[in-house]
Amino acid sequence: MKILLTGATGYIAQRLLPVLVDAGHTIVCCVRDVKRFHIEDHWQKQVTKVEVDFLKPELLINIPSDIDVVYYLIHSMSTSSGNFSEMEQQSAQNFVKGIEVTDAKQIIYLSGIVNDDHLSKHLQSRKNVETILSDCSVPLTTLKAGIIVGSGSASFEIMRDLVEKLPIMIAPRWLKTRCQPIAIRNVIQYLSGVLLNEQTYHQSFDIGGPDVLTFKQMLLQFAEVRKLKRHILVVPLMTPNLSSYWLYFVTSTNFSLAKNLVKSMSVEVICQPNKLGELIPIKLIPYNEAIELAFDRIDQNQVLSSWTDALTSETLREGISAYISVPQKGCFHDKRIVKLDNPDLALDNIFAIGGKRGWYYANWLWAIRGLLDKMVGGTGIRRGRKNDTDISPGEALDFWRILVADKDKKRLLLYAEMKLPGEAWLEFKINAHNELVQTATFRPLGLLGRLYWYSVLPFHAFIFKGMAKNIATKKY
Repeated sequence: MKILLTGATGYIAQRLLPVLVDAGHTIVCCVRDVKRFHIEDHWQKQVTKVEVDFLKPELLINIPSDIDVVYYLIHSMSTSSGNFSEMEQQSAQNFVKGIEVTDAKQIIYLSGIVNDDHLSKHLQSRKNVETILSDCSVPLTTLKAGIIVGSGSASFEIMRDLVEKLPIMIAPRWLKTRCQPIAIRNVIQYLSGVLLNEQTYHQSFDIGGPDVLTFKQMLLQFAEVRKLKRHILVVPLMTPNLSSYWLYFVTSTNFSLAKNLVKSMSVEVICQPNKLGELIPIKLIPYNEAIELAFDRIDQNQVLSSWTDALTSETLREGISAYISVPQKGCFHDKRIVKLDNPDLALDNIFAIGGKRGWYYANWLWAIRGLLDKMVGGTGIRRGRKNDTDISPGEALDFWRILVADKDKKRLLLYAEMKLPGEAWLEFKINAHNELVQTATFRPLGLLGRLYWYSVLPFHAFIFKGMAKNIATKKY
């Protein structure tokens, strides 16, 4: 069976892809930038990729016509510019035009539970997209989930930040809202289970786990699983804006996502009864067990996908290719060259940078820089990295985005997603002379950009020098 997988760089699609491959299907992955999507070597015969941006109708011609099923896994809630609701509807309309001229027999759409009378903008947008997709001549199957619990999911990582960092939480009243969380494993089982199941055509199903909990109960049970004692005080006077800032500063989420999440968290997301359980009889995983399974993945360093990988700065919407060639003219540079006694050690250190390992020198200053970035609306440094040892182009790494990660060519290139009056690149490579070449490049934007560079120049003098030295010599 030939399957078109949209949103292939997203959290859900990256979990679904290996399941579809193992089932023997041929997969065509739709991505906005083919250079930021890595296909495993042993998948090469089954998985291909095409460059399609559903906000650009001219790229619809790249969709192959001989597909059997389409997964629609696109959303724009985290965008920091424009109207995400309008973007989602435009994407859906263009998608329908592109799919109606193919041989597709089914569209499978993952949405959100929308049973409340008063929906947030995010959930209303999800509902509007379903309406657009249902008008397509291709039969639609919609699965609607609430909170998805799994390693790397936005919900899981936000709860993890809150529970592990705050022994006492003064929290907004939306913590009393009820929801029905579902394990990512169950979501993937449902998504694969409805594949060409004609009894699910033109149908919509709510999917959830066996537990109905308030957000407060979810946090306390999360703490219980982690063997942490936590206290939560709900304050009814905290406004949605204050709640958004609270979530933004305490957790790794960006402000746009925090604001939309807060609005959605005031809406109850509980499943309406349906017959999907009879059509696809699976064992629903309790919330506590889903948390334990997520941490098993983390402990084994087997996190397949992270919500941060689907987020790209508005600049990078042009694609990674536009930024791989680091500019030279009109730029400031800080270049360090260190002779290596142990090139393999240095290479391993380069590809383990950030996240738990940190930045090899003055990590406390990097933490302060991350906090300052948060204060001006940036990503901060809390996103970390998905995997402690392996990284791929397109993934987030603290407040950087990975452009090149080629261990064979001994090169790592990062692009800054922190708030800056300009653009910044950080490159590490080992040359033919067994030298570590570490280069920071900054292209300033006007006078403010130049003033910024000179203001941080004294810190660069010892931070970058110490970082290069430790990458070259330090054993972990």
